[in-house]
Amino acid sequence: MKLFFRQTGETGPAIVILHGVFGSSDNWLTTSKTIAAYGYRVFALDQRNHGQSPRSNDQDYQSMAADLREFLIDQNLDNPILVGHSMGGKTVMQYAMLYPGTFQKLVVVDIAPKFYPVHHAQLIKGLKAIDLASIKGRNEADAVLQQYEPLIPVRQFLLKNLYRNEQGGFDWRINIPVIERELHGIGEELTNPQIVTAPTLFMRGSESPYILDEDIPTIKRIFPNAQIETIQGAGHWVQAEKPVEFVDVLMKFVHR
Repeated sequence: MKLFFRQTGETGPAIVILHGVFGSSDNWLTTSKTIAAYGYRVFALDQRNHGQSPRSNDQDYQSMAADLREFLIDQNLDNPILVGHSMGGKTVMQYAMLYPGTFQKLVVVDIAPKFYPVHHAQLIKGLKAIDLASIKGRNEADAVLQQYEPLIPVRQFLLKNLYRNEQGGFDWRINIPVIERELHGIGEELTNPQIVTAPTLFMRGSESPYILDEDIPTIKRIFPNAQIETIQGAGHWVQAEKPVEFVDVLMKFVHR
């Protein structure tokens, strides 16, 4: 599958970034510019069924890893640094297992290679409750979503997927039916886990429950050259909540 992407920076080593579920490359624009200023070409991708990439009936990690492989080949990116947040983190982990020797380093942001119970069902319910045919603007959509999600930043993040189509009506940039159907699979453990010896950084937020201390032995077993860095005061969206600290930790690892 040919993925949509945004490139920031024209020269230097390549850093490829994959977003999490409900996200897109648009969420990484500011961070991409900051990273590019260090002398890198940053490629932020829209994964399948998200953003401006094609839609598919499949949303599994082997397929998403294959999409990433196709992108790297198409763009002639040899030995890039791969960065993935949440679902994107599982995608780059799966990629590393399936395509060893095709990347330089791995950065996994606030996700572990383990099973996560379905916990986005309420958000899906809220998105489906928005009647795209009748709403007149984003504020009306937010009013509906507020009944399902009280946190303003989360609602703002989700509603970034709402856009006006060519007919002037509203539509989603995420494939809600497929994502809803595959929520369990998005939380699944990775298929056929293999040892990944490449240098790997696991970055977690101190306030996030996604990577627990008890997960570290499993991480170290699968990724023996992994280091764990905790960003104080950050939740799951580490790069958005603590952008300066995120880039600082990332660059230290990249330059090591």
